[in-house]
Amino acid sequence: MRSSAWLEVVMAIGNVEPGGVGAGAGPRGGIIEPTIWAALPYFISLMVFPLMLLAATFGGWWLLGPAVYFMLAGWFDKLFGTETRNMDPEATLESQLILYKLAIWAWAILWLVTFVYALWQILVVGHLALWESLLLAILLALVGQAVFIAGHELIHQRALWERRLGELLLASVSYPIYATEHIYVHHALVCTPADHGTAIKGQSFWQYLPKDLAASMRESWRFECARLSRRHLPVWHYSNPFWRYGLMMGGWYLLVYWMGGAWAVLVFALFCSGIILSMKIINYVQHYGLQRIRLPNGRFERVAPRHSWSAASKFTNWIYYNMQRHADHHIEATRYYPLLQHHGEEESPQMPKNYSEMAGLAVSPKRWFEVMDPMVEAWRARFYPHISDWSAYDSAAFVARPESIERIQEILGASPRLAEWINAAPELLDCLEDREFTDLDLPDGFGPDTGFETIARKGLARLYWTHEFGVLEMTEQLAELPAQGEREKVETVRNWLNDKVFQVSMHVMRGSLSPVEAGPVFTNLAQASISVLLAAVEDEYRSTSRRARRARGEVAGLLLGDAASGEAVPGCELEVVFVYQGTPPEYFRALGARLHNALRSFSRENLLFAEIPRTREATPVRSLEEFTEHHRTAGTANELHALMQARCVFALVGSGFEVHLDKARCEVLTHGAGRLELLDKLSAVTDDAPGPGLVSIEDMHGGLHELEHAARWVQLTHAEDALTLLVSDTASVYETAGGCGLMDEEVAARLAEATRLWRNIHGALQMVVGYPLDGEALDPKVKAAIARACGYDDFDELPEVIRETASRSALDLGALESMRGSDSDASQDAPG
Repeated sequence: MRSSAWLEVVMAIGNVEPGGVGAGAGPRGGIIEPTIWAALPYFISLMVFPLMLLAATFGGWWLLGPAVYFMLAGWFDKLFGTETRNMDPEATLESQLILYKLAIWAWAILWLVTFVYALWQILVVGHLALWESLLLAILLALVGQAVFIAGHELIHQRALWERRLGELLLASVSYPIYATEHIYVHHALVCTPADHGTAIKGQSFWQYLPKDLAASMRESWRFECARLSRRHLPVWHYSNPFWRYGLMMGGWYLLVYWMGGAWAVLVFALFCSGIILSMKIINYVQHYGLQRIRLPNGRFERVAPRHSWSAASKFTNWIYYNMQRHADHHIEATRYYPLLQHHGEEESPQMPKNYSEMAGLAVSPKRWFEVMDPMVEAWRARFYPHISDWSAYDSAAFVARPESIERIQEILGASPRLAEWINAAPELLDCLEDREFTDLDLPDGFGPDTGFETIARKGLARLYWTHEFGVLEMTEQLAELPAQGEREKVETVRNWLNDKVFQVSMHVMRGSLSPVEAGPVFTNLAQASISVLLAAVEDEYRSTSRRARRARGEVAGLLLGDAASGEAVPGCELEVVFVYQGTPPEYFRALGARLHNALRSFSRENLLFAEIPRTREATPVRSLEEFTEHHRTAGTANELHALMQARCVFALVGSGFEVHLDKARCEVLTHGAGRLELLDKLSAVTDDAPGPGLVSIEDMHGGLHELEHAARWVQLTHAEDALTLLVSDTASVYETAGGCGLMDEEVAARLAEATRLWRNIHGALQMVVGYPLDGEALDPKVKAAIARACGYDDFDELPEVIRETASRSALDLGALESMRGSDSDASQDAPG
């Protein structure tokens, strides 16, 4: 275990004050004796029931009684102040708490009686006006907010009848599953990502609510199913509490239906939803932004008072049965409410106002964040001073995959681009557990020194991704993935591709692969995934299209751009041109349109390819003859430029069509209509280029664009004489031209080296950062990742290397000017 990991353990333990956890915690801030006078204030909340009964019976001005009760509650809270004294749980006998228990039992019975009576008055007697019924329902809902407080207290008790009474209370507001969810899910997982009842920092209540509602039902059901499974009982066994919950809820709805019919059931459901909403707001408030730290052994630290927000307002604690002493409730869940301890600010974070006022604030996210987020930051600094970076704990990736905290911390610290990926799709982290990644992820300390370990990691990654796992192996792996139908195939292939792109990008971030080495890997991944996808789409179309019976021939796909040239980086364009050979033309055009649509779907949520815009029209599907004729007579310079970076990724194996397509491409490049215009564009030099720098490597003099344009110019003017120049990547064009004697070999080698440097820097910025720098400051870990990807130990070396390389490249490109000038006249006579 690393020393920093042990430090977290020691600090986490050190933040628990002596006697702060467990049943042995003594009273703080003075002692309250369990006397009659101390118990009487907890009967105050019962006063609302006679007021409600009078309001339901007479309506009119009698409705003011409960309304005034609720209006005065806030004023009384300020009048009575706070209470920090505690009853001693060790010195208090259970028999001394009978009055406190009676207060809860009385509240439960009176609620049931008052609730049924009020429903009877509204739905059956019908003597109340509509406005009186609506106001009475609102007042009933305000009283009903305490259902979850009383029900919560009862379901935690040892006596079976008390727990069943608590469930009946919860069923009266349509939420009896709370009895399972709260005790067995929330208490076990509180302040961890697995607890959807704990709101993370920056999550508004309205974002929290739907997730918590869905998770409460799902996790409660899973728990009860697992518990039955351990007893070797089926889910439908009578001991499953969901039967009981359903019967209780059904009883209430049948009662309402009997009283008022179908419309009353709908109104009752809305009424219950409002009370559930109020409970969820309190849940949101109680633990907002608080987290238990994951320890090096993989477990979360024990629950402590610091993991709940506390408040000490006396009157609110009287009428809501010490609800605001929630911190102690999570330490001793079965402790009776009068025994709950108040934990001061040295142990538990304190709310600035009482729970009711904070609940009102929570429904307004902007105001809530303004108040609470600084308090969460202060809580972190106070209780976890050894943790300086909380970004991993605040991330969506951690919420979904807490077991991957170390990798999340590594990624968030070093790569904003990869951090964006895992927060959008946390399941990407799962692919880092695949053997093809873990076998290359050698642990620290396996070698004699760090230098040896770095070389070994780089060697393994390069060997696997550039030699052992080629297009053939990728295609075979894809073919083994089950999928039914075109839509499912698109999703399956895209998920596979995203996993591989993420794995390769991780190697680049760690410096095990350079972006230049990763480029051909990305191109291979593109070829394998596109070919498998298009083959599946074509097979399905052939099996469903009537035209397929008369069709003879085949179709091929040319991938264009960086994705085809071996210079691909995540976010590159996806453009495929389809060319066919056969009849009838209508069939192949319809097939081409189907293939284009599949690629458009494939590009969505794709890590390697940018999404194809809806406004971009698909390139027309042409026959081989039409393809050649179009580019010879009407093709544009841009179309010709795109064909210079092309790779056949989809064709029938062994048919020879791919060879014919390559010959047509070569003919088009040497005799195309847009050739002269393209030569002029490639020869143009920008006068207002920016100075050398990290953010300008593409547009500066001697930069990536100038090197690429010069290489394409060499290709275009000499391809007819040296067909080997039809390689796709820029660096290879220079090396081939130097080997063929078309340019000085040393100049060619320097330009190839400069191209690879620019590609490394460009690729590192795309994969590590992922957004334009615009001169902004980078985190030191991000700088280190960029330097590693480019093959340097220190990021500060890069500016000088960029200046020297750009200057030298500009001079070397100047040596090509005479070559361009002498050939430009000859090019005027070229067919156009």
